[in-house]
Amino acid sequence: MFDSLSERLTAVFERLKGRGALSELEVRAAMRDVRVALLEADVALPVVRQFIDRATERAIGAEVLKSVTPGQQVVKIVHDQLVETLGSEAAGLDLAVTPPAVIMMVGLQGSGKTTTTAKLARLIRERHGKKVLMASLDVSRPAAQEQLRILGEQAGIATLPIIPGQIPTDIAKRALEAARLQGYDVLMLDTAGRLHVDEQLMAEMEAVAGSAAPAETLLVVDALTGQDAVQVARAFGERVALSGVILTRMDGDARGGAALSMRQVTGKPIKFIGTGEKLEALEPFHPERAAGRILGMGDVVSLVERAAQSLDVADAEKMAEKLEKGSFDMNDMLAQFRQMKRMGGLGMLASLMPGLGKMKQAMADARIDDRALARMEAIILSMTPRERSRPEIMNARRKIRVAKGSGTQVQDVNKLLKMQAEMAGAMKRLKKMGGLSALAQMFSGGAPGLAGSADPAALPGGLPGLPPGLVPPGARMPPGLMPPQRGGRKKKR
Repeated sequence: MFDSLSERLTAVFERLKGRGALSELEVRAAMRDVRVALLEADVALPVVRQFIDRATERAIGAEVLKSVTPGQQVVKIVHDQLVETLGSEAAGLDLAVTPPAVIMMVGLQGSGKTTTTAKLARLIRERHGKKVLMASLDVSRPAAQEQLRILGEQAGIATLPIIPGQIPTDIAKRALEAARLQGYDVLMLDTAGRLHVDEQLMAEMEAVAGSAAPAETLLVVDALTGQDAVQVARAFGERVALSGVILTRMDGDARGGAALSMRQVTGKPIKFIGTGEKLEALEPFHPERAAGRILGMGDVVSLVERAAQSLDVADAEKMAEKLEKGSFDMNDMLAQFRQMKRMGGLGMLASLMPGLGKMKQAMADARIDDRALARMEAIILSMTPRERSRPEIMNARRKIRVAKGSGTQVQDVNKLLKMQAEMAGAMKRLKKMGGLSALAQMFSGGAPGLAGSADPAALPGGLPGLPPGLVPPGARMPPGLMPPQRGGRKKKR
């Protein structure tokens, strides 16, 4: 998401960085380019005008023109303005009410509302520890209630039993009574999708809101509709008291105009964004993190959160034991590949890392994508257990067999073996330095000359993490995800 806007803005600010001084004309020219980039991203015209006026007023002030680093100051001003436009602070759910807290989901037909209901119910259970009940009030669309029941089974969320022939208001009352009697913390009501011009369905939505008295009324909008999404939010807001917006299909929206316009035009915060089709592909919306991604600064906080959520504790403990011994075989490499897949794949990781524009382009040029990851995984799976634990026994005959079994070339097998050898070498160097405990001491400031260092380049051999060759040279990555740096070989005397 935000890919095209990020590329345009990054190009604008690259021209400003590194200059010793900026004139007012240069700042205004840069802001004109920012204006064009925002308009091309389908941001609403009133939002663009207000954004540029405020940013320009600050950028031509003394704080920038007389600054030691004027280019960086302009970037900071635009970043701060983006955060303000997107909503300043993350807006969470209001669940601090007498149970059950009712969340009503509304939206147009085809916006992904039913799937989003199941995603949000799963997120509430996983992150807030709440007991959730879902109920479908959609009696208009064939099999809509059955769809929510199936999604509930997949997500492990209870759904209200279906009684044919009931009208939406009666279903809402029955769901509320069931939630109270069975001790549910949260009740989610999935209303029928509607066209905002359909007066009958809009009146039905108002009646449900009146009888259920929801603590949250969330509008689900497809981000790909661009400016229409803003108009939809405005139309729904006139009929029910919306508390927030969920933008779906954000992973397919390269422009980001709906996200940038929504808060400013409607006054309703974006609370969640859908980033894929899977039930776990829903995440809270953080304006500051989104602004960082738009300006190519990455989103390391979200990256770390993804790593923590997808981390298998038992596997991590086994890996730590092996690292302490200076060992790293093909089984360990396979575990790392699968960890990356659980975190969303290489494309998702690249989008969260600083300098995402250059990184993603470099990965595309080098043909490094999730398919490359799958090929390397296939190579490892084609090896015998003995070959995985002792890759040094791989001779020409074994390589040919593995290449045929994985549908790859012998050169691909050789590249993977080289990656493993380099990472194994990094583990051995780490062991000589004292293992993980010594590494932790270095990062906490306990080692002389490395106090407080978060730069893996300062460590001999670098840090274990992504295999070399999967990350473009010069890409900055958070600690723990840094590819090992090649250490210089000692010359033979």
